[in-house]
Amino acid sequence: MSAASDRVISTPMAEDPVTRARAVAPLIEAAAHAIEASGSLPAELLEALHSARLFRTLLPRGLSGDETTPETYARMMEVIARADASTAWCIGQASGCSMAAAYVAPDVARAIWGARDAALAWGSVGPDQIAQVVEGGYRVTGRWTFASGGRHATWFGGHCRIREPDGSLRMTEEGAPMERTMFFPRAAITMDPNWRVMGLRGTGSDTYAVTDLFVPEAFATRRDRDDERHALGHGALYRFTTTHLYASGFASVALGAARGMLDAFIRLASEKTPLSTTRMLRDSPVLQNGLAWAEGQWRAARAQLHLALREAQDHVATGAALTTEHKVSIRLATTFAIHQSKQVADFVWTEAGATAIFEDQPFERRFRDIHAVTQQVQGRRTHFETVGQHLMGLAPHPRFL
Repeated sequence: MSAASDRVISTPMAEDPVTRARAVAPLIEAAAHAIEASGSLPAELLEALHSARLFRTLLPRGLSGDETTPETYARMMEVIARADASTAWCIGQASGCSMAAAYVAPDVARAIWGARDAALAWGSVGPDQIAQVVEGGYRVTGRWTFASGGRHATWFGGHCRIREPDGSLRMTEEGAPMERTMFFPRAAITMDPNWRVMGLRGTGSDTYAVTDLFVPEAFATRRDRDDERHALGHGALYRFTTTHLYASGFASVALGAARGMLDAFIRLASEKTPLSTTRMLRDSPVLQNGLAWAEGQWRAARAQLHLALREAQDHVATGAALTTEHKVSIRLATTFAIHQSKQVADFVWTEAGATAIFEDQPFERRFRDIHAVTQQVQGRRTHFETVGQHLMGLAPHPRFL
């Protein structure tokens, strides 16, 4: 049912990312249990993903990237997540990070993303990561958590506060501590493999650190700022921020995992007769009603996400900047999709009965993965407050858009 509703968006490439993702999806699904067990993507699967160029969809065309539209990217992510959410999450993390290629000089971008197997990972922002200003660059010390895809990343980024030579922190125009993102090769980091979690286990979102590492000025940037954009970042895609693509990608992870659960449940309902009854699951009017509601929730959330991204893309394609209305629409659509997907997963989990709890069934891993997605920053329910402020005519903080 869902496959028929996938509308492929054309791109300049011979095969668009959605088509390439569909071709690799059977390999991803076959590797899902191994990914879960090892906390990482197997080497042979990584080779297939790089061959399909699924890590390069948000890179500039000047770096042999697709520079695709956000809607196409979201559709691709959904296809991958339907097969395995952890794989999709890793690609989504690396893809969001790759947006930074628009904000460094072309030779620096080629140094980081030029290799066929290039993948950048970075962790969460905090107050204790410091870049000390020195001649020619910075001395960086910090420890970052949640480095999704770090077990196969070739480069890492570190979001840092900037300490001036006199010991003071560099401040933004708004009076807050300034953050710049530092880039360094894998060989420079120390990894702590501490990713022991309930869901999205295959992302290997470990903690990494550097100590007194010299980073040249050219390998540092403030992302998502017009005054930092370089030659590779003049396309319409880079009028969206990294946050917009993260939110859209991770919402699509939830949608894809929920779609996988729904499809598996429909198959189960045509095969299973619960204990204490002679009627198959599919013949229950209560279940039929609930399934229709779940399908409607899923389709509505997906449609809203794709419409918000399409309307925003049509706007920036004219050369204009995103409006607050577009940003609010993306924030609403992405957060809503995550939580609607959770509700769909909860319905399937309940109605599948004891079948759902077995590891060899297609439910429990997806159930855990979707609930892990809701705990990530893009799934915070406080985002609805931001949207509500805008709807009330108030001014939401731009940081949350």
